[in-house]
Amino acid sequence: MSSTELLVPADVFATYEPVIGLEVHVQLGTNTKIYCGCPTGFGAPPNTNVCPVCLGMPGALPVLNRSVVEYAVKAGLALNCTVRNESIFARKNYFYPDLPKGYQISQYDRPVAEHGFIDIFVNETHKRIGVTRAHLEDDAGKSIHDGYRDSDLYTYVDLNRTGTPLIEIVSEPDIRNSDEAYAYLTELKQLMQFIGVSECDMEKGQLRCDANVSVRKRGAEKFGTKAEVKNVNSFRFVKLALDYEIQRQIALIESGGKVVQETRLYNPDTGETYSMRSKEAAHDYRYFPEPDLLPLRISDKWLGEIRSTMPELPPAKRARFVEQYGIREYDAQVLTLTREMSEYFEKAAEVSGDARTAANWVMGDLAGALKAEGKEITESPVTAERLGELVALIKKGEISGKLAKEIFPKMWSTGDGAAAIMDREGLRQISDTSALDTIIDEVLAKNPAQVEQYKGGKTTVIGFLVGQVMKASRGQANPQMVNELLKKKLD
Repeated sequence: MSSTELLVPADVFATYEPVIGLEVHVQLGTNTKIYCGCPTGFGAPPNTNVCPVCLGMPGALPVLNRSVVEYAVKAGLALNCTVRNESIFARKNYFYPDLPKGYQISQYDRPVAEHGFIDIFVNETHKRIGVTRAHLEDDAGKSIHDGYRDSDLYTYVDLNRTGTPLIEIVSEPDIRNSDEAYAYLTELKQLMQFIGVSECDMEKGQLRCDANVSVRKRGAEKFGTKAEVKNVNSFRFVKLALDYEIQRQIALIESGGKVVQETRLYNPDTGETYSMRSKEAAHDYRYFPEPDLLPLRISDKWLGEIRSTMPELPPAKRARFVEQYGIREYDAQVLTLTREMSEYFEKAAEVSGDARTAANWVMGDLAGALKAEGKEITESPVTAERLGELVALIKKGEISGKLAKEIFPKMWSTGDGAAAIMDREGLRQISDTSALDTIIDEVLAKNPAQVEQYKGGKTTVIGFLVGQVMKASRGQANPQMVNELLKKKLD
């Protein structure tokens, strides 16, 4: 089904309200696993980053990784949560072929952080999405299905990922459409990256999303029966899966059917969700306190130490950019997509003395060059200082914007500063009156018709003459001086 195709008429669709809650698993970027010293690096040969603890062997006991707790606390603070002074680990019992212990060590009724929120900005509107909880748990391994050979289905199990530290972030059912879900996920990912607790690389499984969705008639208070769309591996697919699932449920209800509480998967090839299994309830997991781990106690002193290491978060940074630099809110959103981009912009703005123009260059020419070569901003051959110097030259009137556009690609390819390139290639702006007079006289001589039009009262033709002077000077003439000298000669 295409993203624009409706399973029900638009007028019927409009009478329903979707109710969406998201469960996001973020892999914490510690060097070792949550309960043992095995490395967490991606891409190691199968079943090499394992030990008796993460393999669930009898007699092997878990030991909690202190760095994992600190990362979880940072995540909780970034999500505006209350961090508990005491939280409890629990066993969540279920069987997966790649879960060697036969249970997951998670947190249930007393998570490390709870009662937070994320503010989103979507369709020119601000909205607050509640965060129910953020709790710690260990990851399972990975099953690799190799297909059929000789009529047999081959499946391999790689346990390298077993025991990798996760924080599961559960939203309140405050999301009402797929655009809000996309914005929420984008903001959440941005927060986790800003505070440095995870790279959130979805291709490496460092961020995974399950979406709970139901529909109800608009104005109704009671929620409908929800279905869970599990393990969607991109934000775009989350959006498409939600759009389909909302329409599927409405169509089912309108045809006299009932939505079943179940877990579904999304097929990106067909654009549809399909049933995987009936949805478990909490009692199915037989939660009970983990006997091998003591309660986790976080003192006020430790919490304060962790809080003191927190950077300025994106919402605060965006608000400051708008107030301090006078840029648009949309531009502030773009410039804070990553911590590195925000820092690059601030340095360029500081050096240039012209934050708005610096913002335009970062979002325009620089972003375009980075995208063309598949580079991150940290890999840019044009440093923030040198981009700021280029913008400063424009502000001082030493070069035109057009000339700067010619200089920037040379900065990109050589890594040299603007001033060095200008001196080497004779690209300095012409501000000498006698030199400009010569060029202007030649242009006026070649365009007598436009000169007569100007003298006849059509003063707008001066824009054409300015353009001809700039062209004749290869963009090096000082535009302001050209305007002044042209008017003086023509008048």
